[in-house]
Amino acid sequence: MEVASPALRRAHEYSKRFAAQKEAKAPPTPLQLFLPGFDIGAMPNHLNRSSLIAPIARGRRKFHRQTVMISRRDCVLEYTGEQLDEADGDLIIALIYFAQKQQLDTPVPLNRKKLIRKIRPERGIGDTQYKWLHRRLKALREGTLFLEAKKPDGSTRYKIGHMESFNIIKALAYSEDTESYTYTMDARWVKLFGNQEYSLIDWDRRMQIGRSLDMAKTLQRLVATSSDPVQRFNLERLKAQMEYASPMRKFRQSLEAAVRELERLGIVSRGRIESSTKGEPQLALWLPQPVA
Repeated sequence: MEVASPALRRAHEYSKRFAAQKEAKAPPTPLQLFLPGFDIGAMPNHLNRSSLIAPIARGRRKFHRQTVMISRRDCVLEYTGEQLDEADGDLIIALIYFAQKQQLDTPVPLNRKKLIRKIRPERGIGDTQYKWLHRRLKALREGTLFLEAKKPDGSTRYKIGHMESFNIIKALAYSEDTESYTYTMDARWVKLFGNQEYSLIDWDRRMQIGRSLDMAKTLQRLVATSSDPVQRFNLERLKAQMEYASPMRKFRQSLEAAVRELERLGIVSRGRIESSTKGEPQLALWLPQPVA
């Protein structure tokens, strides 16, 4: 076999290095900037399964600073900002819905009346609602996330907000002259919705949940993340995830009232607090099954 000359070998090595450098400098594949098409009620599963949004009581809110929120083992979620409640969750869902029909990373005009009617249909439109909206939009703009999704073997699937901050709302502008807003959603929201890793919540039924039963809204978001006909949740973990500070006895009472509300609306067919095979208290929820 003919042996290549030193000069030919050097030329071949140079060609390989040049090709590698060219590939490294190639522009990355453009990020898809459009969300999948869906009606209002969509939220990424990693957020629905975490303590980012919780049925907290009214009053002064806890402020998180790079806090590791409660989530499943397949996700690490750090959050900086005010603790978010279910009304904030409804607001986020609506902002995503109104932004989905255009390219993300571009400003979206916000119609205050239309948005409030969508998320608070039982309340009137007035100064109180506008002030609430202004406060919560500012809070969402300040909220910053870091999310790391993991594979079953524990390795990283993807990271969002690792070195470049990821805000719930990327940009927010308000004109005092016209009392109008525009907002921009980060294009990386698309990754959170990727591979159909999001829940579709029955919005009409959600809007019928009683005003004092936000825990039922949390459970609705949670059960929507799975199609399992029976879902079970450890009570201690559920209590921590819901940021519930009162004793377990009161938590169980509130949880039972929330389950009755889900049953009333047909979101679950039935639910009960029971003991697991390890003797630990857990919540069991049965989803309605389609008629054959």
